[in-house]
Amino acid sequence: MVLSTLSVLNYKNFDSKTFDFDSKINCFVGNNGVGKTNVLDAIYHLSFGKSYFNPIASQNIKHNEDFFVINGDYQKQDKLEKVVVSLKRNQKKIIKRNNKPYGKFSDHVGFLPLVIISPADRDLITEGSETRRKFIDSVISQSNKSYLDALISYNKVLAQRNALLKYFALNHTFNNDTIQIYNEQLDGYAKIIFTERSQFLDVFTPIFKSKYEAISNNDEAINLAYKSDLFETNLLTILNKTINKDKAIQYTTSGIHKDDLLFSIDNHPIKKFGSQGQQKSFLIALKLAQFEFIKQQSGENPILLLDDIFDKLDENRVGQIISLVNQENFGQLFISDTHAERTEKAVKQVHQTYKIFNL
Repeated sequence: MVLSTLSVLNYKNFDSKTFDFDSKINCFVGNNGVGKTNVLDAIYHLSFGKSYFNPIASQNIKHNEDFFVINGDYQKQDKLEKVVVSLKRNQKKIIKRNNKPYGKFSDHVGFLPLVIISPADRDLITEGSETRRKFIDSVISQSNKSYLDALISYNKVLAQRNALLKYFALNHTFNNDTIQIYNEQLDGYAKIIFTERSQFLDVFTPIFKSKYEAISNNDEAINLAYKSDLFETNLLTILNKTINKDKAIQYTTSGIHKDDLLFSIDNHPIKKFGSQGQQKSFLIALKLAQFEFIKQQSGENPILLLDDIFDKLDENRVGQIISLVNQENFGQLFISDTHAERTEKAVKQVHQTYKIFNL
């Protein structure tokens, strides 16, 4: 799969811009603030229907404009695929494939597999469990539609149960039969999600460990551990036990929406005990493992975006990433950097065709 042409209109800092890409390596260079990361985010937007860096859709529209359009032409399995994402202020976002709008955005997820490595990934270590759950969900969803459907359904029922708990509190009432309907629905979806997450970690963790070893050249004992209430018992039992707490807080306090992915080094949390270099290697290994997993599941190379990693990593780690890219039959690669010479020197090591765009 190759993104051959990208056009953006009123997207972030761009008025109107079109890029014709190399099938292998594409580099965006220039000073900070010229829009290098915004180009990568536009490519991400085409794959996921949303920004990687700003979840508030309307804030991705250029100041003083009423809409944005992102247009991508892809060569996928010897066929031209045109994908367009557009948004008008105060209206719903539209995603079209070959001029046909999607009924559900979730139907598009996984069609254009993509992995991004960015300084923003540090949130996976420093932020709360929601960030790490989103990471798991993003990886699994790109190749597993039934998982994504179960996740969307679970979150809808969860919102309904939470609204019901608030209604009970406001009206000083309670109906156990009604709450049980939601409990049973949540339990059914939770079983699917918990099983898929567990099976995913069984496959993903060995891939991750091998990537970390290749990047760090160290023998630290690093690990990923899945934390979930459902290891103890089923969600239906848990929800019945916690109903008084849920009524008091007016929120569903337990379930797979509270799951976490624990990162450790030498059996200690990497957030507290990992050096800055170890944390960077951990995150890059996580993303390269994501790339490998999606590649195995989908049978094609995801697009890989490397955002500003040259400024954030030492030369040794960058060299190791570049050599990994060289040896593992990667597909199309997009890189942003502030120094054109540094970028060109790095990509020449890969012995592939490339284009450099000065922004």
